[in-house]
Amino acid sequence: MDRRQFIGWAGLALLVGMMPRLAQAAAGNPADRQLAAMVEDLFRKQIDRSPETATSLGLDKGEHAARKTRLDIYTKADQARSLAEDKLSLAALRKLDRAAMSPGAQLNYDVVVYMYDQRTKGGAKYSYGSTGGYFAPYAISQLSGPYSFIPDFLDSQHVIETRADADAYLARLHEFARVLDESTRFQQDDVRFGVFAPDFCLDLALGQLRALRDQPAAGTVLVESIVRRTGEKNIAGDWGAEAGKIVAAEVFPALDRQIALVAGLRKAAVHDAGCWRLPKGDEYYADALMNATTTTLSPEEVHRMGLEQVAEISGQIDAILRTQGMTKGSVGERLTALNNDPKQLFANTDAGRAELIDYINGLVKAMDAKLPQAFATLPKAPLEVKRVPPFIQDGAPNGYYNSAALDGSRGAIYYINLKDTADWPRYGLPSLTYHEGTPGHHLQISLAQEAKDLPMLRKIAPFGAYVEGWALYAEQLADEMGVYAGDPIGRVGFLQSFLFRAVRLVTDTGIHYKRWSREQATDYMVAASGFARPRTQREVDRYCVWPGQACSYKVGHMSWIKAREKAKAIQGAKFDLRQFHQVLLEGALPLTILEQLVEARARG
Repeated sequence: MDRRQFIGWAGLALLVGMMPRLAQAAAGNPADRQLAAMVEDLFRKQIDRSPETATSLGLDKGEHAARKTRLDIYTKADQARSLAEDKLSLAALRKLDRAAMSPGAQLNYDVVVYMYDQRTKGGAKYSYGSTGGYFAPYAISQLSGPYSFIPDFLDSQHVIETRADADAYLARLHEFARVLDESTRFQQDDVRFGVFAPDFCLDLALGQLRALRDQPAAGTVLVESIVRRTGEKNIAGDWGAEAGKIVAAEVFPALDRQIALVAGLRKAAVHDAGCWRLPKGDEYYADALMNATTTTLSPEEVHRMGLEQVAEISGQIDAILRTQGMTKGSVGERLTALNNDPKQLFANTDAGRAELIDYINGLVKAMDAKLPQAFATLPKAPLEVKRVPPFIQDGAPNGYYNSAALDGSRGAIYYINLKDTADWPRYGLPSLTYHEGTPGHHLQISLAQEAKDLPMLRKIAPFGAYVEGWALYAEQLADEMGVYAGDPIGRVGFLQSFLFRAVRLVTDTGIHYKRWSREQATDYMVAASGFARPRTQREVDRYCVWPGQACSYKVGHMSWIKAREKAKAIQGAKFDLRQFHQVLLEGALPLTILEQLVEARARG
């Protein structure tokens, strides 16, 4: 699952597939059974809300095949219904007798209550944007709106093995026109609050919308995908003609309507980057930051923490660069020079992109061989490395991860944005790969999904600070496992990745709390991190429409390190890293609960 969607969808997906576990739960005490019964009811409601989630998890087959013909609903009315239902669910959960539950059920209870509390908190306070489990103020931007992810969702996650699957794909093309219009109306409604993206984000959105629209229907990924995949499976039929008719007659007009809206908004848009300009904007950001980090840290505390860590990590990089004869200029300037070294660059051609992906695959293979040093349990799901689809690469993140389907019908995908290979000097790719692949997202998410004794309730929990914190911890773990032995420049790449996440703390709070401009934020990031300006610009633009999320990485990393050091202090010589990492089999958790659980496990 795309992590841009994961945070938003996971609130819906958290309870998916719980039903097979309920029979086991029934063997527990009455309080456990009562919790299990309530979770089953929540599951039925949530999965019916989100057929997209069902497909992402491979739960749209058999008796649930009808889900494969539908997409989610993107209306204000549906968001209000969901909020009302979630409030009732939270109230019912809080009436349960937690003290009477077994320890395992208590942990499940705590996780679900925390999630529903977060899901209802934002929606009860703000009348605009998405606040159901995550905070995204703009219905349409370069990162938000069905136009930005449904085409890739249909191509990479809607499995086509049979004629029925192909028919369901066509049904979803009809649905795509519907959800485009729903998101257009959603954004129109938010205009009355003065809530729409800054001018530069709308420029990016317009570019991506037009890239999808300004081509023959047959040339779109929407049509090409079904033609290619029905051909591979020898499914007879003129699928291209049928899909092309739907795209031309329904999808393109809906795109035209959305383009017209966004073009109109662009004329009225301001250049202010932060959500401070929105209704209750300062409060919105504080809540978004709390939601993203699962902590109570204030914007000022996060900003100050970021400045301190930028200084500390820059000092470590400076020391290594000096040993390599690189002494002139600031740390950022020296990193920029390293980024531009021809020896570090892949050709910005299709052949160069293929070579880059081959290099990443080699890193994955080498790390897989090292994993038994640090992990007692390894994932089974395969991992594929792919470039971000070109039609969304201008606004897409630089790298992200899609989890495998639960039924094994589709493996996991690690996406990398290859709009310009100069964004990816060779020395920085290992750390990115350990973050997105193994021992990062792929290992952590796959282990949770594959855990035999973990109810689905916990397998796909939506706590981004845990997930992103683990991935950053995984980068450090790779260093501790010796991957950069004898390679000081490679270790600079690892430290630059950490510096980048510390810089994010400063930049995100700078934009939304200190009221920095887009240009000020970009200049600071380039100067402090040494990353190329185009890559940095995409990052800054992402923070502008997804407030708080960028801070989850470093805050989460610090929590993982704190938990490990606590376990070491308790166990002393008995501390076993492989056993410490078995906590991954408990699924994602709020950071406070993670630290409590690790301490309890360490004490036995």
